Order: sequence, then structure tokens, then C-alpha cells
Amino acid sequence: FPSLRLLYLLDEINEPLITLKTIGHQWYWSYEYSDFMNIEFDSYMIPTNELNMSNFRLLDVDNRIILPMNSQIRILVTAADVIHSWTVPALGVKIDGTPGRLNQTNFFMNRPGLFYGQCSEICGANHSFMPIVIESIPTNFFIKWIMNYSNSLDDWKQVMGL
Repeated sequence: FPSLRLLYLLDEINEPLITLKTIGHQWYWSYEYSDFMNIEFDSYMIPTNELNMSNFRLLDVDNRIILPMNSQIRILVTAADVIHSWTVPALGVKIDGTPGRLNQTNFFMNRPGLFYGQCSEICGANHSFMPIVIESIPTNFFIKWIMNYSNSLDDWKQVMGL
């Protein structure tokens, strides 16, 4: 009986601005902004021989997650192959991605900047090479980014004849 009270208190009552779907693969992450014209991309760790002086070794990725600050964000996490754990310590988020299941949590970023994380589940030989980078930007810049991304995606589809 006491657990019912806790379940009631843990129930979500907020309305997220954005839903981000995250899929763990061996050994990279896929992201989907399904609220905005189905924007999808994969995020791989930048190899050591391709790093710039401003990049962090084993933590930087080729495609960062771009999210607006001061917004409630819902994240849905799953996996395609084995159990992964999507972890960003600075945001207090750690959620498992399990094949065949869809887990969800939410978070709120109240400042701009970069937030780093990585897979914290022993999901295979290269599990430590699955970094996560979230770039928190003001909402007006996020809207411009979404518009530019979707326009470049439309241009690419026209070139490819899709």
C-alpha cells in the first residue's frame, strides 16, 4: 500500500516542449526529434586522430544533441541490440535503454552550455566509446537551428531524388 503513494507522486504532470527519442546501438547513439519534421541522425565518437584542440578525447561526438534551455525535455530511450545506459551526470539523468522496451524520463536545463555523458552500462567491448554531448542553447537559436536543419534536409532529398 505505501508504494501506491510513491507511484502517484512519481507520475508525470508536466507538458514537455520537446520529445527526443534515443536509440542505443553498438557503439553509437541515434536520435530522433519526432516533434519537428522527423529529424534523425546518428552520433559517433570523434576518433582521436580527428580531434581538434577544442575537443575532448573520448567525449566529443560528430553530431551533438541540440536542445533549448529553460524548456522541459522528455527523452525516450531504447536499444537496438543490447542493454545501454544513457547517462548525463550534470543533468542528473541516467536511464537504461533495453531492447524491446521504451523508457522515459524528463529533465530541465536552466543554463546554456555543453553537457557531457556516456554509456554507463557494460554493453560490450567498446561501451566506453559511446559518448553523449548535449548543447543547450537559447530557444530562438534552437528554432533557427531546426529551420536550417530541415531546409538542408529538404535540399538533400531533392538532390537524391527522394
